[in-house]
Amino acid sequence: MTYRATPEPPHRHRPRWRHDLVAWWSRRQGHAPPGTSASPAADAHPAHAAGAPETTAPEATTLWRMRTTVRDEPGTLAALCAALAGHRVDILALQTHPLADGTVDEFLLRAPEALPSDGLTDAVAAAGGRDTWVERADTHDLVDAPTRALTLATRTALDAAELPLALRQLFGRCTIHSVPAKSLSGRSLDSTPPAEGVLEETVMRLRDPSGGAIIIERPYLPFTPTEFARARALVELDARLGPRIPHDGDVLTLPEGNAITVRRADTGDLDAAREMHARCSPATLGLRYHGPVGDADRYLAHLLSPRFGRTLAAYTASGRLVALGHLLWDGDETELALIVEDEWQRRGVGGELLRRLVAMAAETGCGCVYAVTQSANTGMVAAMRALELPLDYQIEQGTLVISARLDPAPKPEPVLPLPVPPHAR
Repeated sequence: MTYRATPEPPHRHRPRWRHDLVAWWSRRQGHAPPGTSASPAADAHPAHAAGAPETTAPEATTLWRMRTTVRDEPGTLAALCAALAGHRVDILALQTHPLADGTVDEFLLRAPEALPSDGLTDAVAAAGGRDTWVERADTHDLVDAPTRALTLATRTALDAAELPLALRQLFGRCTIHSVPAKSLSGRSLDSTPPAEGVLEETVMRLRDPSGGAIIIERPYLPFTPTEFARARALVELDARLGPRIPHDGDVLTLPEGNAITVRRADTGDLDAAREMHARCSPATLGLRYHGPVGDADRYLAHLLSPRFGRTLAAYTASGRLVALGHLLWDGDETELALIVEDEWQRRGVGGELLRRLVAMAAETGCGCVYAVTQSANTGMVAAMRALELPLDYQIEQGTLVISARLDPAPKPEPVLPLPVPPHAR
């Protein structure tokens, strides 16, 4: 994101945990797992004696996603399918992406476990494929493309905050940046792309319906025109529906007996948030924003925008806003932030918001969240510890970064695609 949920103090270096997070991400999602075993022979299994029972155990298999470019000529797809069949590779799904000088074929494959990734790429190269890319897949990839697209469109239609997440899930491992049209000081930024968007190999730039730009980067794999069209369709859906978030709230009774309502918030809560800031002490504002307390109101419009994440608000029975909790998409990372009005601190309000924000992060498949605070903010430290999650602490020049490792929420059972017959173009 262009603006962080918490402004960075001067001379702050990026903490070491970020490097660990990148390493963790690479280990978890490595797109080219090394293969050391030899390719299995393509010979058929020996026939069993007549009437003899089947005793051979099922062959262990691995799921792969593969993308390769071929000439747009009759027979090229048939040659690829024959090459894969020669290695006992089953094609579970296939998508085609037309190009000006060829076609990109994207496969979901079930291959023998003994067949390494370079065995797949060698077989495809021999059949005429080029610029081949392979990565491990899992059972969640068995959801067919139309079902996945409709699910993401439905989520986007219900909640404007889902658009960046839907784009990330549509294209796999990529980084989403939402760049506003104006800086916090009100200066116009030269960031708005043309209405039709821009496709630049591994970068897509789309006009954000709420102003500014949405930038999608995937350095390891160029985007195709088909993917560009899908991204534009999601953004157009968001633009047509306008601002929207679910406003259903939960009424909770605190240990001391007070009732509060916790619900999603957006820029419609801006005035109430400014009034809460006015009731907060300079110490509370300083612990939250790490800068001049007079600048605190300038961040609210950004923090409450659904484009940059999700915000939870706690309201009293009389309609007074007493706490805000933010879950913000920070590129390919996720930041947590809290502010609780002085009168309502140490009552469990912040902890309740934090637990709900972490649950939201887990539902999106996020594996790690982090909070930037100060070492003197014992309330935030206690709330993070109360999550009972594995925590990492990094402190530098009085700034404390607490990261929590999550167990992503289980995903629904996959919908198996129809088999794709190997046919010639």
